[in-house]
Amino acid sequence: MNEKIIAILFSSGKAVSVKMLAKLLEASASDIPAVLDRLVKEYNTKSSALYVLVHDGSVQLVSNPAYAELVSQVSKEEVSGELTRPQLETLAIICYRAPVTKPEIEQIRGVNCSLIIRNLLMRGLIEERDDMAKLQPVYTASIDFLRHLGIGAITKLPDYTHFHADERIGKLLTEASVPEV
Repeated sequence: MNEKIIAILFSSGKAVSVKMLAKLLEASASDIPAVLDRLVKEYNTKSSALYVLVHDGSVQLVSNPAYAELVSQVSKEEVSGELTRPQLETLAIICYRAPVTKPEIEQIRGVNCSLIIRNLLMRGLIEERDDMAKLQPVYTASIDFLRHLGIGAITKLPDYTHFHADERIGKLLTEASVPEV
């Protein structure tokens, strides 16, 4: 079970609840803390590059705090500089169609957007929140992004009403969500 938890945490890239781990592993939630204790003992050492962070009912795989400066240099490189055209396109989709899921963004753009969304999140331009109706995270423009643009609400973007309610995009997303018979 140790390796499975590490695989889940690594691929998630964010905190995962103990409850979710139990569900994914088809185990009892009461069994998970003992496994996490073993993982903490195994990974949270001076010589390990990875740490298992357990906090408030959630678990995350993170880098060793000893490497914080090195990791922050990589992060700074990733979030500095101008936005690329694909990043700008993705940001525009999020601004005009929010709240929007990753599959909806990818349906509109026609390509995988995982790294772009991650970069926009790291830059603080967008926010991620869980949407119980869609059963997955949705993305919206961040308050910091709106402040940077100098607007008080997302609806103040040029042609917001037109693009937010664009029938062609709505139809594209509706058709994509209907399963083939």
